[in-house]
Amino acid sequence: MKHVRITSRLVALVVVVLVGAGACAFEPQSGGSGGGGAAPAGAAEQATGASDTPGPDQRGRPTPAAPTAKPTRKPTPKPTRPAPTKTRATGTPTVAGCPQGQHQRAVETHLARLGGFGAVTVDGRQSAADCAAIKKFQKRYGIRPVEGRAGPTTLDVAQRLATTDTARCKAGTGTTFCVDLTRQTVWALRGGKVIMAPTVTRTGMSGYRTPAGTYTVNYRNPREWSDPYEVWLPYWQHFTQGMGFHETTTYLHEKSIGSHGCVNLLHADAVRMWELGKVGTRVVLIGRRPGT
Repeated sequence: MKHVRITSRLVALVVVVLVGAGACAFEPQSGGSGGGGAAPAGAAEQATGASDTPGPDQRGRPTPAAPTAKPTRKPTPKPTRPAPTKTRATGTPTVAGCPQGQHQRAVETHLARLGGFGAVTVDGRQSAADCAAIKKFQKRYGIRPVEGRAGPTTLDVAQRLATTDTARCKAGTGTTFCVDLTRQTVWALRGGKVIMAPTVTRTGMSGYRTPAGTYTVNYRNPREWSDPYEVWLPYWQHFTQGMGFHETTTYLHEKSIGSHGCVNLLHADAVRMWELGKVGTRVVLIGRRPGT
């Protein structure tokens, strides 16, 4: 009887030990704190790679060796050649910091004809020299951004300037201000010779067309106030019906807007025409602005 009781107690003790181990051995508390006890030594070793020595299980059989965590090696970066960057608009490579626009060859052609902006090669491919020339052109005519890209605005301005025929303006013996309303360009002559090369302008918008004809500057003011539009008109030179030359404070290349009949100018051009003009200066306007 005693032998049976001892055997029963031993069996019960073995059951309690085995059930207790299975209940919490692989369910540690998150974060490693709180009740439930610590994870078994084998689990921690496998996680950290601290030991890979096999040990006996409860039945005396050797357990399989824990897999050793292999150290990860970062691959050595291979040297790479700097690749040309891509522009967001066209996906074409940049050269010397300049993106190549979709009108590269046409802009090169017009700049070569105009001259004065540096050497350009008419081949449709951007180069450091082309980049510098296009940037210089953009800066001179107020085109933004000044990035050397041959985009639509740069092409439009270059084409208008390169195709302006200064001989179409019938100038007198003195100083004459000439405006090509069709191409939206303006220049100055004296004695039949160009004393100010063609530059860009923006004239009256739809409903406020600037009329073609021959006029005379009859009033000048370095800073005129416009009563109807409540805006200052720098370097004002009036020639007819409340219309005149003056500097504009808006982006000149925004074609969706225009003046109320005046001839808008970039700052440098307004200053130059102020220096050349006087009361009595002849004004000749030819053509007609498209859409007016």
